[in-house]
Amino acid sequence: MKSKLLLSILLFNCLSFSFAQQTSSWDKWSWLIGEFQGEGNGQPGQGGGTFSFLFDLDKNILVRKSHSEYPASNNKPLIVHNDLMIVYPDYTGNPSKAIYFDNEGHTINYTIAYQDQAIVMTSNKVANVPVFRLTYTLLGDGLVYTKFEMSQDGEKFMTYIEGKSRKTAVK
Repeated sequence: MKSKLLLSILLFNCLSFSFAQQTSSWDKWSWLIGEFQGEGNGQPGQGGGTFSFLFDLDKNILVRKSHSEYPASNNKPLIVHNDLMIVYPDYTGNPSKAIYFDNEGHTINYTIAYQDQAIVMTSNKVANVPVFRLTYTLLGDGLVYTKFEMSQDGEKFMTYIEGKSRKTAVK
């Protein structure tokens, strides 16, 4: 009886270790962790806003919150945009996916790729929906260039919004 109990405990421990998620590596995100203040322009017009990338759930996910405003002008009302994105690791511990929600009712699933000084998030292709690409590029010394693009075919992208932001706080 004792040997069956011991065998069961050993088997459970082996299974627990084999299915446990790997430790996440957030090294490629270090320059984006914190709070940012920015200005930009694009289809909605000239505007400004803030965003942050902060850890949550014991550093198992990265949460981005963003707020931007585009002032009223030429018969256009004030536009206020708020969104939330969660960056999460795959089974290897690599932060390779993100999901985005905003106050306009949009939900976007992203796959993440890494370049030299940039993090590129590209949405999954969905029939009759544009493909979106969100790129953060480190310009140096706490300065980040952000570009949000859209494409009908997933190959030819047009810029919708772009701007520079400066890190204001590290958390």
